[in-house]
Amino acid sequence: MTIRPRRSFLYMPGSNARALEKARTLPADGVILDLEDAVAPDAKVEARGRIVETVKAGGFGPREVVIRINGLDTPWGSDDLDAAASARPDAILVPKVQSVEQLVTVGRRLEALGVPDTTRVWAMIETPLAILDIKAIAGSANDPVTRLSVFVLGTNDLAKDTRAALVPGRAPMVAWLTLVVAAARSYGVEVLDGVWNAYQDTTGFDAECAQGVSFGMDGKTLIHPSQIEPCNRAFSPPEADVARARAIIAAFALPENAGKGVITLDGRMVELLHAEMAKRTVAVADAIAARG
Repeated sequence: MTIRPRRSFLYMPGSNARALEKARTLPADGVILDLEDAVAPDAKVEARGRIVETVKAGGFGPREVVIRINGLDTPWGSDDLDAAASARPDAILVPKVQSVEQLVTVGRRLEALGVPDTTRVWAMIETPLAILDIKAIAGSANDPVTRLSVFVLGTNDLAKDTRAALVPGRAPMVAWLTLVVAAARSYGVEVLDGVWNAYQDTTGFDAECAQGVSFGMDGKTLIHPSQIEPCNRAFSPPEADVARARAIIAAFALPENAGKGVITLDGRMVELLHAEMAKRTVAVADAIAARG
């Protein structure tokens, strides 16, 4: 089982040269070099060139590098996509995806530009229409043309468009968030949670990370470097869980348990489905450890 940790992804404005340089040294699992919300309209063209130069220069080590472009319906989107394609990042993040057709358009453009399949497409899920059509959007991951591999939740935009309150616990959004996770898991797509705006409120941030973990999300997007370490801790399997997972795997590997669908371990019934869950837990823990 091959796992790439995606616990923490920090948005970094493409207009800030110092931030882009710092991106190479941060302990995040990945960085999202942003051309959209974090960049003013009169700075977008300059930021585009700076991001392309930064990504082509490399030096990011194990960090996953993602470029967020502007929407294709904006004056900058098409040129952003072509420029991002030339940089060959790990992924291109497309904002406000709300139809399969948008992803097909992006995928065909990347194919026409000769971009290898190693550059994936990530989709921002941040509009009511995206939530209402999330099954079809997730299902498009089965079409190699789309290159879809990750959903990134845009909870601020969801709140704006639905008029839902951004409150601790996110009660107005729970149904939407869990629906996105269910659709994503149905088609092998990973999910990154939205940002926590009050970055100085560490208690609230920790609680929202824990909620994301409980929902089954793979990680969280961030707006400040101080959020990286606690986010990594939250989305890493606890040592006790890893030890239990290793014990389950070892128990099923015993000759006397060969072919069994259910066994007893430490006085508890354990099924094969628990063994599969254990394998993923161990794979995630090993992948995190391998990052050093």
